[in-house]
Amino acid sequence: MAKESLFNILNNYIDFEEVKVLDLFAGTGNISLEFASRNASSVLSVDVNGRCIDFIAKMASEFKFSNLSAIRANVFAFLVRPAGSYDVIFADPPYDLENREKIPELVFEHNWLADEGWLIMEHDKRISFKDHALFSEERRYGKIHFSFFRKTMPESTENQG
Repeated sequence: MAKESLFNILNNYIDFEEVKVLDLFAGTGNISLEFASRNASSVLSVDVNGRCIDFIAKMASEFKFSNLSAIRANVFAFLVRPAGSYDVIFADPPYDLENREKIPELVFEHNWLADEGWLIMEHDKRISFKDHALFSEERRYGKIHFSFFRKTMPESTENQG
């Protein structure tokens, strides 16, 4: 139910075929596979578990998703590398993972999110991102919470007098 609701929300805001997606803590890749099946221009799955990465690669091959790739990496180490630029970043860290609340700062500090992009954090009720400068909204589906962050372009001052 939560995943379906998430994609219903995104369907109203993005053209899936035009987005580059970064899936952090990808696990079995269900979010990555969902974006790939909707023809996202590219999807990169990142997870520290080699078996998960192998599974995602196997699924990408079986479904002939040329737009999906997976790499094994510690997400915290990955995010401090030189940044890529992604239109949608989805992060679903384990709910008991230490420092999981720092992920939005790492994403924004290292410029991983494209202008007008979306960062979506899945988390439980123990964390709130409502005080973050780029927090947009939170949605709750049972015990699952999604916090949405937007990196929007500043309004043009060209026509202001």
